Amino acid sequence: MPNYLGLDGFRLGWVAAWIDERGDHGFDYSPGLTRLLAMPHARAMIDMPIGLNPAGYRLCDLRARELIGPAVFLGARRDLWTFPDMAEANCYYWTHEGKGRGVSAQLWNIRDKIREVDDVMTPARQATIGEAHPELIFWNLAGRIRLAKKTSMQGREQRVALLRARGFTEVERWLTLRHGTGIGRDDLIDACACAVAARDSIQRVGGEELDPRGLRMEINY
Repeated sequence: MPNYLGLDGFRLGWVAAWIDERGDHGFDYSPGLTRLLAMPHARAMIDMPIGLNPAGYRLCDLRARELIGPAVFLGARRDLWTFPDMAEANCYYWTHEGKGRGVSAQLWNIRDKIREVDDVMTPARQATIGEAHPELIFWNLAGRIRLAKKTSMQGREQRVALLRARGFTEVERWLTLRHGTGIGRDDLIDACACAVAARDSIQRVGGEELDPRGLRMEINY
C-alpha cells in the first residue's frame, strides 16, 4: 500500500508524518533527512525550498505570498549559507540587488536545512519529492480562506480539524507524545499537512523556473 510522506524541519532535525491509502498513519523523527527519505513512499512533500537561484527572489515564493501573505519567506538563494552572519548576508544582497532585498531572521535560521535539502535533491528525485508550504495547503483545504494564526489556540484547532477530516485522526494524541523530542506543535502539524499534499495535491504555484542545477522551483499545495 503506497505511503505518502510529509516532512518539516525542527530545532533538532526533521519530523516526518506518513499516511497510506487505507488511512493508516504515523510519524517519526530524525536528526537528518536520509533515513526519513528512505522510508517507502509513492510521493513526499517537504516544507523547505527546493531549487535555488544565485540571486533574487523565486517567482513561486512571490506568487505564494500573494495568496497567503508573509508566512512565505522570501530570499532563499544558493549562496545563503556562505555568509558568516545575517548582517553580512543582507549587506551583500542590499548592495548587489537593492535595499530591502535581503533575508529575514526566519529564513536565515533555516539556512542549514535549506542546504541539507539541496544536497540530496536532483531533478530525477523531483519526480517523487516536492516542495510544499503548510500554510498554502491549509488555505486551500479551508476553501481558500486564511485561518487564524497558527500559534493561536483557534488557529491550531482549525488546522487539526482540517487534518482530522483528511485522515490524520491521531494528530491530537501525537501532540502529547512529542515532549522531550524537541518537535514543536506546529512542526508536527505542518508535517501532517505536507503528507496530505503528498497524497492529494494536484496544484502548484511556479514550476516555470529552473535553477542552475535543473531543479524546478515550485510550491505544491
